[in-house]
Amino acid sequence: MVLQRLGDVLLTTPLIRSLKRAWPDARIDALVFSDTAGILAGNPDIAEVIAMPARPSAMQSLALAARVWRRYALAVSAQPGDRPTFFALVAGRAAVAPVEDRLTGRVKRALLRRSIPSSGAMHRVRQMLRLAEAIGVAPVAEVACPAPVSPAIAPPAPYAVLHAAPMFHYKRWTADGWRGVISALKQRGLQVVATGGPAPGERAYLDDVLAGADVLRADGKLDWQELTGLISAARVYVGPDTSVTHLAAATGVPIVALYGPTDPVLWGPWPASPPSQDWSPAGTIQRRGNVWLVQNPLPCVPCQLEGCERNRDSYSRCLDELPLDTVLTAVDQALAPR
Repeated sequence: MVLQRLGDVLLTTPLIRSLKRAWPDARIDALVFSDTAGILAGNPDIAEVIAMPARPSAMQSLALAARVWRRYALAVSAQPGDRPTFFALVAGRAAVAPVEDRLTGRVKRALLRRSIPSSGAMHRVRQMLRLAEAIGVAPVAEVACPAPVSPAIAPPAPYAVLHAAPMFHYKRWTADGWRGVISALKQRGLQVVATGGPAPGERAYLDDVLAGADVLRADGKLDWQELTGLISAARVYVGPDTSVTHLAAATGVPIVALYGPTDPVLWGPWPASPPSQDWSPAGTIQRRGNVWLVQNPLPCVPCQLEGCERNRDSYSRCLDELPLDTVLTAVDQALAPR
């Protein structure tokens, strides 16, 4: 049961893989919101993705509960919260979930077969692996991508993938910065492919960022499997704190991730090979495996807030003042022969 955003769903796949490795003959289904189901497309560990509306009505919730009632020997909620825990209790003859340290959490703990404390102090993947250990299976720290499909739009020449538009405004870098990266990648002999979602606001933002730039635009044209295929064949990927950056890290290609308010200790991109060292909260350029994480280490970074004005449409000074030279240093490190 994973009822959160795209990145949360993707970073739950190590738990799913752990279960499948422990019980290869087991049927594993995943319950997610309909707008996140695509990021599990072609996952070899999952038999069926059950999608529910992002804002289900009471009747829709009851119908889904009836559909999954006691269908599974084990149901695992990958997050705390009343709704995911409810569905885990309904669906499984035994249920496991993280629980909050409050009265409702103590009630849930009494109803669950096993539970772990809900912790906000460790990386999402490590939280998922704690759930695997609570169930008694060996943790497998691998993020599973959607099954890659090579898109027709992919250029034949060596190329870089640029994903400039995060879901929320406060995670954006500057338009001038992105244009500088495009120019530098072209100088290094790479075609630039710009990716992004189909939302009108996102497309309008890219219209501004990419105005006059020599790029191949793929925004709004690819599904998750095609996006995985495109990124997998790139020389380098550059993007902000967004679900696509987590996906890019899992493909194994060299990636440069631009982080602002978000704490990488909790939400840094998980490399294709499990890291031997966790991310530090702040630094100029950190590397873990195939991931270069770039920050502007102001004293307030990482604040874990929604920008300097504390809302999703806010700006973030740490990103607005992130120097282009720092990003290009990381890009050159990622492009260097290894």
